[in-house]
Amino acid sequence: MGLELELELEDEASIFSATTVRAHLNVAGKPVAAFRDTLAWGRNRLYGLFAESASAESLVHARSFLVDEVLREAWLKFLPEHPAGLALVAVGGYGRGELLPHSDIDLLLLHDPAALAPNKPAIEQFLAFLWDMGLEVGSSVRTPADCARAAAGDITIITTLLEARPLVGDEKLFDAMQAALAPEKVWPVADFYRAKLEEQKKRHAKFDDTGYKLEPNVKESPGGLRDIQTIAWVAKRHFGANTLHELKEKGFLTAQECSDLFAGQDFLWRVRFALHMLTGRREDRLLFDHQIKAAGLFGYVDDDKNRAVEQFMQLYYRTIKSLSCLNDLLLQLFDEAILRPDPGKPRVLNTRFQVRGGAIEARSHDVFRRNPHALIEIFLLLQQNPKITGIRAETLRLIRRDRRLVDEGLRDDVRARALFLEMFREGRGLTRNLRRMNRYGVLGRYLPAFGQVIGHMQYDLFHTLTVDEHTLYVVRNLRRFAMPEMREELPFASEIMQRVEKKELLYLGGMFHDIAKGRGGDHSEVGSADAEKFCLDHGLSHDDAELVAWLVRNHLLMSMTAQKQDVSDPEVVTTFARKIGDAKRLDHLFLLTCADIRATNPALWNSWRESLLTELYRATARAFERGLHDPIKPEEAVHEQKVMAQALLKKAQIAPAQAEAVWSRFNADYFLRHSPAELAWHLPEIGKVAEATLPLILVQPVGTRGTTVFIYMRDRDHLFGLTTGVLARLGLNILDARINTTADGFVLDSFAVTENDGAAVASGHRCDEIREQLRKVLADPLMTVVEVNRRTPARLKHFNTPTTVFFSQDVARNRTRMELVSSDRPGLLSLVGRVFHRRGILLEGAKINTVGERAEDVFVITDREHRPITDPAALDELREVLMRTLHRGEFVAEDFQLTSAA
Repeated sequence: MGLELELELEDEASIFSATTVRAHLNVAGKPVAAFRDTLAWGRNRLYGLFAESASAESLVHARSFLVDEVLREAWLKFLPEHPAGLALVAVGGYGRGELLPHSDIDLLLLHDPAALAPNKPAIEQFLAFLWDMGLEVGSSVRTPADCARAAAGDITIITTLLEARPLVGDEKLFDAMQAALAPEKVWPVADFYRAKLEEQKKRHAKFDDTGYKLEPNVKESPGGLRDIQTIAWVAKRHFGANTLHELKEKGFLTAQECSDLFAGQDFLWRVRFALHMLTGRREDRLLFDHQIKAAGLFGYVDDDKNRAVEQFMQLYYRTIKSLSCLNDLLLQLFDEAILRPDPGKPRVLNTRFQVRGGAIEARSHDVFRRNPHALIEIFLLLQQNPKITGIRAETLRLIRRDRRLVDEGLRDDVRARALFLEMFREGRGLTRNLRRMNRYGVLGRYLPAFGQVIGHMQYDLFHTLTVDEHTLYVVRNLRRFAMPEMREELPFASEIMQRVEKKELLYLGGMFHDIAKGRGGDHSEVGSADAEKFCLDHGLSHDDAELVAWLVRNHLLMSMTAQKQDVSDPEVVTTFARKIGDAKRLDHLFLLTCADIRATNPALWNSWRESLLTELYRATARAFERGLHDPIKPEEAVHEQKVMAQALLKKAQIAPAQAEAVWSRFNADYFLRHSPAELAWHLPEIGKVAEATLPLILVQPVGTRGTTVFIYMRDRDHLFGLTTGVLARLGLNILDARINTTADGFVLDSFAVTENDGAAVASGHRCDEIREQLRKVLADPLMTVVEVNRRTPARLKHFNTPTTVFFSQDVARNRTRMELVSSDRPGLLSLVGRVFHRRGILLEGAKINTVGERAEDVFVITDREHRPITDPAALDELREVLMRTLHRGEFVAEDFQLTSAA
């Protein structure tokens, strides 16, 4: 087989010849240098051919051929007599004859028991020589019997040895090993298949069963090269087939399937080849810093709608989707051929479908051609019959063959429309069904707008999945709200879901909320029109269609309000309630918002965001109960907060009069921005602290708001910058800042924080550390700067978010509102605080919002007289200074002369 591979490569690829390789190896000089130079020459030749668009198949086989020749020549230098009882064998990927530029070289030294000892020194010199020449070699030394014993107990070892290929030496040993590994001796075909299937399931689970992550693993992720290899391994064990071509010759693969597999494999090989070129090492992960460069190597350029990297990654994701479909099909074929050769009698479902061996199948080969709507019906039947395990292989083939029939005619078919809508009404099994439809190429054809977002990614850290995968996760999250067994996941959302009468409308809102991304314009508006047309075309009432369209149009409204505005402000709540309209829409939007955030970025959803959304929901629900014609006044809201806090303080034996004696110094904002539990937490500590012992610093979890850091002290310059600097230096993320100053010059500042990984501050020791570090800085009147020397995380460095600053006037509250968007980095808030301090600006409040690599923060500011900053020149100058400072990432004193804002 080894010689055949050599001849085939020389004939087909004409990249290397044995004569040319040996000529390079035998130049005068040091042998190690000659071998190293030969490998470098070969690698550079392959790089050049890659740039000329040579097929990846020819490149990986040529690399293997080059290494074959190098190893044979090296073997002859140390074992020139070809001693009997020794053989060098290629195993693993190298055994398949597939090597990337920096792949490991997996070798097996086969030996007779008596042959190893006398040749051990030469073998050790040989292996050392391989490392000296720059080959990364993984080697094992075994007899054929050793191989059989090791393989019998380890699926990985038997898999590696299945791909063995003799290179040089005594081929009788190789034949003996092959005989010892035969299925009748170790790993019968059925056991091997089950083990490989379980291995694939565990591997996929490590990637959350999706290959559509932002930084996929080209080799190991679902749909990656390992899935193709799994097919090849099972085929070799079952049929003795050494190549995918042989599977076609045996009638197991169709010509189209074989072509699709090879096309997908070639693309993924090219991606891996590019990664090896770019990194100069073995690398299988498409990390952010590689994606842009890889897109360039593949010839992509930015266009008006999508960046080059997004176009390249869309091709990648669509390729692995196709390969996942083929993987399903071929494993189902193996399942039927190996485990269930006699599936038993069929159970008829209707005139088109039946169940055999637990899986659904078409009753005739032309069922979809005669009844195209059956391409939708089969998925509904799967949903309605949860005991059916899947789709039989031949029917999967029919779906792949006939899915082109899902065209405009079928989309206009009343039967198809009724079947598709019934999936959403059925509810149970909806997500799994939609995933199947997507994987098998039906969903994107039935919903062409959805087809356009398949594999569409946004090059940022906020959206961790492609649009199609994110959409299906949103529907999944909505379904989980309706499932009693998932109630504990988000109890409040589950409670609200029980009140939703037509849950299918909510699922449709999730299905369409991002469907217009990548088409230009406001995707919410464009998607809303798509959703309304779909609903009316599918027979929903105008009221139902309007609700779905409204959800799509406003799916960002609640999250943006909660994250960028002060939800404790009654005016904010009233304005939001008027945009919502009624309690029914509030229920639907709350559920869609929770499902959307959780499906966008797992790190984004935490108890803090949940509490913000829940607080806004409850405040809006109360507004509807009271009536929007009579909104609650701030003084009423303050009174309610005090009454609830006093009920809690009563348990601590603090009378209302005692509490009011402290509270009388504080303004309404303090009571509105803190929960009754927080008010009851602060008051006893404030009441007993002596001014000489200030600052008072409290650190503890409060309700669902994560960890709160509360500071009470006399006001001082640059307090915000110093505080945020200390917190950043301690490695804490700041989620929210509530700034309040009393009439007599004291501050009541609260910061919601998490550890760098998003977890709450857990240990008492860590709380003590936060208190001590803050006290040390804030109690020092000479302290003016806290340097944050934490490095920017590597992932953030690959993105460049332009800094933008936008000002607006809050006339009702006599303040200026500043919205800042910039690249996130450690110490960002401290830098902003230093700018405010040096320019004589007071910070009245802040909403901190980090989305992936972007900081999207809102600051409420005034001048030193607590007046809004309205001078356009002063605002323009502040904008310019902020942009320069954040661009440089450092403070430059000459930028900070006091202006009219002071």
